[in-house]
Amino acid sequence: MKSFLLQIVLSGALSCALPIISKPDQVAEGDVQLAEKYLRSYYPEPEGTPVLRSKGNNNNNMADRIRQMQQFFGLKVTGQLDSHTLDEMKKPRCGVPDVGEFRAAHSSRKWPRNDLTYSIQNYTPDMDHAEVDDAIERALKVWSEVTPLTFTKTSTDSADILISFVAGYHSSNPFDYPFDGYGGQLAHAFFPAYGGDAHFDEDEQWTKDLKGTNLFLVAAHEFGHTLGLGHSDVWGSLMYPTYMPSNPQNFRLHEDDVNRIQYLYGKNSFPSSPPEVPNFCDPHLSFDAVTTLRGETVFLKDSFMWRKHPQRTNIQKGSIHDFWPALKSGIDAAYELEDKDILFLFKGQRYWATQVNVIQRGFPKNIHTLGFPKYVKKIDAALFDKDTKRTLFFSGDMYWSYDETMNAMENGYPRKIATDFPGISRVDAALQDNGYFYLFSGTKQYEFDSKQKKFTGIKKSNSWFGCP
Repeated sequence: MKSFLLQIVLSGALSCALPIISKPDQVAEGDVQLAEKYLRSYYPEPEGTPVLRSKGNNNNNMADRIRQMQQFFGLKVTGQLDSHTLDEMKKPRCGVPDVGEFRAAHSSRKWPRNDLTYSIQNYTPDMDHAEVDDAIERALKVWSEVTPLTFTKTSTDSADILISFVAGYHSSNPFDYPFDGYGGQLAHAFFPAYGGDAHFDEDEQWTKDLKGTNLFLVAAHEFGHTLGLGHSDVWGSLMYPTYMPSNPQNFRLHEDDVNRIQYLYGKNSFPSSPPEVPNFCDPHLSFDAVTTLRGETVFLKDSFMWRKHPQRTNIQKGSIHDFWPALKSGIDAAYELEDKDILFLFKGQRYWATQVNVIQRGFPKNIHTLGFPKYVKKIDAALFDKDTKRTLFFSGDMYWSYDETMNAMENGYPRKIATDFPGISRVDAALQDNGYFYLFSGTKQYEFDSKQKKFTGIKKSNSWFGCP
C-alpha cells in the first residue's frame, strides 16, 4: 500500500530554508531553532509561496505562523515566542500538521467502504505481541463503536491499513518524513486517499499503561487520521495534536471527535444523542464544584465541565465522563493540593484522589475516614487555604477545617457557616485565588478577604467567563 504524506510538508520546509526570525535577546538560540522546525512541520506555508524573500518579510511570515499556532491552541495571540508558546511547542505530539487540508473533515477523502482490513507489519520490542494486538484492536474499536465501520485483522500486505513501528528515516518516499527520536513526534498517519497507513516512532517507549507513551491512546489518535480526520483545536478531544495521557482503561471518545467522524461515515446502529452543554453565560447558571487544576480553574456542573486557563482566551468545555470516566457526573466538591499534584473529588459519601485525570490506587474512600461524623452524607464544597495549609469543608449550614499537614480535623469544628461568613448560610462551591476565598451560593459568588475576615464583593457565579 502506498504511504504518501502530502506535499505541503516538503514545500513548507523549502520555503523556510532561510533564517525567518530576528532573535530576541530573551529567546535562546535553541528555542528559535525549535520554533522554526515546529512551524515548518505543523504550520507549513501554502504551496506556491515564494522561497526567496527579504529578511523582514521572513520575520513577518514567522510571526504570522506563530499567531496561527497560538490561535489554534487557544494561547494569547501575540506573534511572539513567549514562554507559553514555547512550552506548547515542546510537548510530545502527532507528526501530522495542524492546518490546511490536514485539519478539515471532507467527505471526499473518506474510505469508499465501511468494512476495512488492517495488518500489523512488525512489533515494538517494548511490549508483548498480544499487548500490541490488544492496543491496536481497542484503538480501532474507539471509532467503530460510533460509526458503521468495521475492522478485520489480516496478515497480508494488501490490507487497507498497514501499521508499523519505525525509527528515523524509514522510507524511500521523500514525502514520508523521518521521525525525530525520543519525544517530539510520536507517530503519524496518512489520510485514506494517501494509503491510510500508520507509523509509530520506535524510539519512543511504548507501554500499555502510563509509565511510558501509551500505545492505545496514540494509536486511537492516528487512526482518526487514517479515517480522514485532521487535528482538532478542542482541548481534551482525541484529535487534539498533543499527547494527553489519561487512563486508557476508562477511555471515552470526546463529543467533538464523535461529531466529526459521524459527519464522514454516519452513526452506528445504536445512536445516542450527547446531552446539551449549558450556556456558561446563562444568568441562572450555578456550579456544583470549582477547583484549580495545574494552573487552570475548573468549573463543574451536572455532567459538564469548563476549564479556564489564565493564558488562554477561550473557555474549554467538555464532559466530566470524558475526563473522569469513573465519575460520569454529579461531583459535589473538589480541591487541589498543588504541591503534591493531587486533586480530590467528592461525590456522595465517597472521594477520589487523582493526578489530573488518573485515579490513584486505593480510591475511592469513604468521607468518614477524614474524620467527618456519620451524619454527614455529602460534602457541598471544599477549599484549600494555601496560607494556613487547611482545607475547609462545607456541608449543609456547617463547615470543618482539616489540617493537611497533620491529616486530621481541627478542634473546635464544625462551626456555623453564617457565624464566620455572615450573609451566607450554604456554600455550593468554593475556591481560593490570590489570597481571596470565592464562595459560590446559587447564582452568586462572594469574594472574601481571608486576612481581613470580611467580604469585599458579590458577583455572578459565571463572571469568571467574562459574561456580561
